[in-house]
Amino acid sequence: MKKWQHNSLLGLEYLPAEDIKQILDLAKSFKEGDADLLPTDSLLRGKRVINLFMEPSTRTRIAFEIATKSLGADVISIMGEASSLTKGETLHDTAMNVQALGAHGIILRHSSPGSPLLLSEMVQVPIINAGDGSHEHPSQALLDIFTLREKLGSIEGKKITILGDILFSRVARSNLWGLMKLGAKVTLAGPSTLLPDEVASLGVKVSHNLHNAIESADAIMLLRIQHERQQASHFPSLSEYSKMFGLNKPLDKLLKREAIILHPGPINRGVEIDSELADSSKSVILQQVRNGIFVRMAILYLLIGRKP
Repeated sequence: MKKWQHNSLLGLEYLPAEDIKQILDLAKSFKEGDADLLPTDSLLRGKRVINLFMEPSTRTRIAFEIATKSLGADVISIMGEASSLTKGETLHDTAMNVQALGAHGIILRHSSPGSPLLLSEMVQVPIINAGDGSHEHPSQALLDIFTLREKLGSIEGKKITILGDILFSRVARSNLWGLMKLGAKVTLAGPSTLLPDEVASLGVKVSHNLHNAIESADAIMLLRIQHERQQASHFPSLSEYSKMFGLNKPLDKLLKREAIILHPGPINRGVEIDSELADSSKSVILQQVRNGIFVRMAILYLLIGRKP
């Protein structure tokens, strides 16, 4: 295994393709039970990891907890409403106190874009970005790409459509960077009000027509509407959005027979996707959730178990 060069994982925009592949390959080894890494439950023994989640989370927080324990480390999860931040303490002081209590790594979810970068410049332990505002969500994108690679083989040349609220989605941004670096042909699709103007300059295809966006795709990655980040309405109604950009059973006939459907969750059934497709054989949504454990094991091991 080549030497890992990074102290923290803040995003995929500036992470080289070879390092993305290193994480994916290590995650594959964990999933397949590579004898060279066994027993996995001793790789981080004696380490202490802090989950500092200032925004709600189910899949990401629990997957990081399971991944940490699977490597033999201790994990403590601190929710925003249960921290001294509610008393006026700054994020800097919270992190410094966590470091003083013996943390070997901090996993941070925060509503402010750039907060993991800021924290990484203040403390001496690795910071893992678990989602910062509408900026990035690198571990989610890595597990998405891991699932795509597992199902489609090589990412290079594959047509991937990301459909929905691109403007406010940190998942879309991280996936965009990661997929492009691995050679995928990315289409961003959704209403014009939810597609940033600058994305066309990044070398991706932009579509406001659902049929055109999905008919030749090898995979469709759906995104929920990020109501909590929107200050105004960007479409007339949810029913209108669903009618124009929701993936439903009648549209199944437009999809390639071997196409797969992804969703980072939580799913809003009947809005971006109906239940019949969400639970169909094309859906790999639950595989994504499971793969998230192995990808996060790889991230934790590289950052905390192996010194940069």
